[in-house]
Amino acid sequence: MATTSVERLADVRSKVEAGEPLSLVDGLRLCESRDIHTLGELANLVRERLHGRRAYYNINRHINYTNYCVLRCKFCSFYRPFDKKAAARRTPGVVHPDGGYELSVEDVVARAKEAYAHGATEVHIVGGLHPTLPFSYYTEMCSAIRETCPHLHIKAFTAIEIIHFARIAKPRLAIGGVLEKLREAGLGSLPGGGAEIFDDRVHDEAFKAKVGETEWFEVHRTAHEMGIFTNATMLYGHLETPAERIQHLIKLREHQEESLGSRKAHFNCVIPLSFIPQGSVLEHLPGPSGLDDLKTLALARLMCPNIPHIKAFWIMLSPKLAQVSLNWGVDDIDGTVVYYDITKREGDGTHQELTVDKLKRLIVEAGCKPVERDTLYRRVIREPATWRVEGEDWAVHYKGF
Repeated sequence: MATTSVERLADVRSKVEAGEPLSLVDGLRLCESRDIHTLGELANLVRERLHGRRAYYNINRHINYTNYCVLRCKFCSFYRPFDKKAAARRTPGVVHPDGGYELSVEDVVARAKEAYAHGATEVHIVGGLHPTLPFSYYTEMCSAIRETCPHLHIKAFTAIEIIHFARIAKPRLAIGGVLEKLREAGLGSLPGGGAEIFDDRVHDEAFKAKVGETEWFEVHRTAHEMGIFTNATMLYGHLETPAERIQHLIKLREHQEESLGSRKAHFNCVIPLSFIPQGSVLEHLPGPSGLDDLKTLALARLMCPNIPHIKAFWIMLSPKLAQVSLNWGVDDIDGTVVYYDITKREGDGTHQELTVDKLKRLIVEAGCKPVERDTLYRRVIREPATWRVEGEDWAVHYKGF
């Protein structure tokens, strides 16, 4: 009698039910299985053990302060080379003939202030590695946002940007010094970007000029030691193998175990990012399929049970696939976003937004209970004209969505 896929995965199911960590071999077996339903079911066992049927969203605004970058990552369609000779003729806030731009501190603050006035609880700020902006630009940005929007959480700067700041600061600073100055200026947490795939082969082929996993983990380890919470990403669907994806997730799980055991903070969530080839050097690649997206999200949940949340970033997946993923291990579909310039699926412009009503409807239709959260996953209590974080005695007045 033929062995069914359920029977072939019985030992993996036993591990999941017992809360035991899965091995690389376990992950590969799940990845290679055609039984997407069992994979989703197992991922949901972990999801519901942690969150029941709750699904999280937030009201946020993404701000990309520049697309000029000294790196030339093959998977990136966002960066623009910087011409120093033309720099003096550039106007902040204006898209130049080469397609590049850099926002002034005032531009960034104006966008944050607008979001805050309309009820946002978070700004998510990242950009390219600009060769001439000083470190003071970034600290002044955080300080000005905190002054004008005192309860707006600033989630900003990937590990790659933090390392860049350490190099350009005068005098040069260690990672901890950069993070401390940014925290003093108002930084609340770090996003998880720049992780890509933790593998030397993929690193050398796809993003050789960018720092690798050792440096990325150093930034997050230092942040966790200082009590700064962070996220973690994985960019998949380009040059990596299934084994390299699984190993990437295991490395995140192992780092989380150390942070939970001995550090003041840890990873809040994992965000698997679906590679979008258009406009990049790797645009000849097909990119991941919808089935691959679902399997990867489920695998992230199964391989990293000690990281509380798995986020489906709807910008890169589409809202409909993000909705489906809520039954494949995902418990967070991100937020309103509004503006996003780093990737554009199927030719979308930089204005990429979901309303609160749409986010809640996607969650309810998936059979989940919508919960508005802040960046640190504290519940947001919202009235028609005010919002506050559960347990806090302050309230922010806003104009409405």
